[in-house]
Amino acid sequence: MIKLPHNAKEAIKLQNEVRSFVRIRDYPNIAQIRFIGGVDVAYFSRKMTSAYAVAIIWDRFSGEVIESAYAERNVTFPYIPGLLSFRELPVIIDAYDKLSLKADIWMIDGAGVAHPRGLGIASHFGVVLDLPSIGVAKSRLVGNHLHVPRNKGSWVPLWQDKKVIGHVVRTRSKVRPLYVSPGHKISVRQATELVLVCCTRYRLPEPTRLAHHLVTRRAHSL
Repeated sequence: MIKLPHNAKEAIKLQNEVRSFVRIRDYPNIAQIRFIGGVDVAYFSRKMTSAYAVAIIWDRFSGEVIESAYAERNVTFPYIPGLLSFRELPVIIDAYDKLSLKADIWMIDGAGVAHPRGLGIASHFGVVLDLPSIGVAKSRLVGNHLHVPRNKGSWVPLWQDKKVIGHVVRTRSKVRPLYVSPGHKISVRQATELVLVCCTRYRLPEPTRLAHHLVTRRAHSL
């Protein structure tokens, strides 16, 4: 279970400690991956203190969600940029624990190692649960990059301190790109390749897009 800090200073210290456990490396037999997990969180109180999370298992070959699980939790850690995992990871793990099936790899709506301290929510998730994970972020937290060509499937490296920490990926033609970075136990290139495989007609890859759809519908039904 994730250790919850009392304040931002303590959270940053914990991030720097957990970061040392992140492993960026090739995932074996990536072409054979079938079950991909996706998670998302929605809030259902005006003060953003109560949250729902959904964890899904998506079948890459059939294109169907074969299992989903929900969890609800009061959120105690405040919203602070760069410290999202301490706010949302506890309820995400609650939902994950309810699944009977397990995914080969997980896609998280947020950063992997493309993070100010190299530990975005996808990396934190991967280390805590010892699972391969990919961060799929809609905006850039760190790094620099060149212009991404406008056609679907195009990408450019995301650089920080002369190191490639991810890719900026055009998942639909003429649509804003995504910032893809490995979370844990997968390489930069593999993370991008798998995200592109999982993008069908939409900007977001199916595991996170469908998780977002389900948790938003659940929160709005309250």
